[in-house]
Amino acid sequence: MTTSAEIVPLPPGTMLRGKWNGNSYRLEKLLGLGTNGQVYLAVSNGYYRCAVKLGLELAELQGEANLLASLDAAEKHRKPFLIDVDDAVIADREVPFYVMKYVTGIPVKAYLRKNGSDWMGVIGYRLLERLAQLHEAGRVFGDIKSDNVLVGDYGKVELVDFGGLSEIGRSVRQYTEICDRGYWLAGARTADPAYDWFGVAMMWIHAIDGKRLNQLTKTLLPQNRHPQEVMRLVRSHSKLRRVETWIEKALAGQFSNTDEAAKQWRECFIPNVKSLRTTSRVPRWMTNLLVGSIIVFVSVAALFYLQ
Repeated sequence: MTTSAEIVPLPPGTMLRGKWNGNSYRLEKLLGLGTNGQVYLAVSNGYYRCAVKLGLELAELQGEANLLASLDAAEKHRKPFLIDVDDAVIADREVPFYVMKYVTGIPVKAYLRKNGSDWMGVIGYRLLERLAQLHEAGRVFGDIKSDNVLVGDYGKVELVDFGGLSEIGRSVRQYTEICDRGYWLAGARTADPAYDWFGVAMMWIHAIDGKRLNQLTKTLLPQNRHPQEVMRLVRSHSKLRRVETWIEKALAGQFSNTDEAAKQWRECFIPNVKSLRTTSRVPRWMTNLLVGSIIVFVSVAALFYLQ
């Protein structure tokens, strides 16, 4: 069996035909290329858009497909993410592939650049809601980064590239160093909800202050990597200070569950109601008018009842 490193990216228009299921897919363009596989935008039946991932070792690809199938079974409230699993012959070699739902949208960092950081609140809350569903189903996403979180119209969030999807309690299958808890010496690479919280926190720091974060990773010695070094960036950036408390708790894994993490994220973006009440007093004349209206209403009602 061949690996993705041995497959030259395929040109647009390439036809992929499944050996066992017989389904055909026309590859439109390359969406992603890495050591673990190649992902293409494809068209099936002449109109149906989907994403095709190929080029992995059979055992690894089958493991990903099995996890996606089990997730689809656990999350019956949504349409299946996994569409097809098969082999195809490419340049006289048999290559495994699987087909997924195609997700539209742009990465978080690009979305904020285009629409502004005010969308942080909505995007972050919807991302944590989606992660809560995964955690409830006994799965951890694992490889959280800007490129794997696509944002559509009105801040709609979708996760893509489930190569890092892992069962809770198992080792994380796939990760990106800068968002990895182990890289920052903050915990093990064991799949648990806190691993995803850590990844979300680092994703936001990278999306908002990526230049300084990249510089930090280049200057720190491996033994000096620690979340407190990251928190110095957060405290010195005006847009990140708003979520400073949340990020600190996420890096330390201090939420009781992902629903609580989502709730506390939302609270970072809701104005303090108590302060609004104290600063926005109701004018005395309006209060007197309201009281007078109530008295008149009660008096009229009483006369009508007595008649």
